[in-house]
Amino acid sequence: MHGWRRKNGRPADQLRPVRIVPGFIRSADGSCLIEMGHTRVVCTASFVQGVPKWRTGGGLGWLTAEYAMLPASTGVRRERRTANPDGRGVEIQRIIGRVLRNVIRFDRLGENTVYLDCDVLEADGGTRVAAISGSYVALALAVAKARSAGLCKPGALSGPVAAASVGLVNGRALLDLDYSEDSIADVDMNVAMTDDGQFVEIQATGERTGFSEAQLRRLLALARGGIRKLQALQRRAIGKRK
Repeated sequence: MHGWRRKNGRPADQLRPVRIVPGFIRSADGSCLIEMGHTRVVCTASFVQGVPKWRTGGGLGWLTAEYAMLPASTGVRRERRTANPDGRGVEIQRIIGRVLRNVIRFDRLGENTVYLDCDVLEADGGTRVAAISGSYVALALAVAKARSAGLCKPGALSGPVAAASVGLVNGRALLDLDYSEDSIADVDMNVAMTDDGQFVEIQATGERTGFSEAQLRRLLALARGGIRKLQALQRRAIGKRK
């Protein structure tokens, strides 16, 4: 791997080009298309009155998420998972739901449920972090619409949450890995963080080797910088739609 360089000479701490298109699905309560390099994910949020039976009567709302990759999203056709979702997809949708529940105040949401749906159009690394970052935009738009309609109280969201991938590739700490980098990474990590600097999800795996505390700190610092930039883009996208 001597002499290996990132595509287009991208610096270690630079995100791929990011574009967030709010209101991408007109019929959804909230939606966006998020593009991170060649990774493209459509995120929608549906605001539905009522909560699951186990949640009824407490005055609290709920949020759940689903994630799927379209058959041609990776270049080689993937089987559609309808009745039996694959284990990876189930893991990712649980992560999305878990992360987004950290920034929603269920007492102000009332007994309503928000369903997040994340569909990967094209995958080139980082689909789960793109889905998390895009889901917040869709969620914020759906909650704003519901608040305007008097269906929930003000302040149902505490602030933005976004996620970024980082990793060690050829001994270098890198932000926002594409597939060519992720597939050869010695260590990969996905980090989600709220607007006030609180980490809400850290997934780190030594794929080919372990990593030191100093390397962990470097990766977290890279993720933090990338997430701050993503949160600024989230705010801009939401502001355009409101």
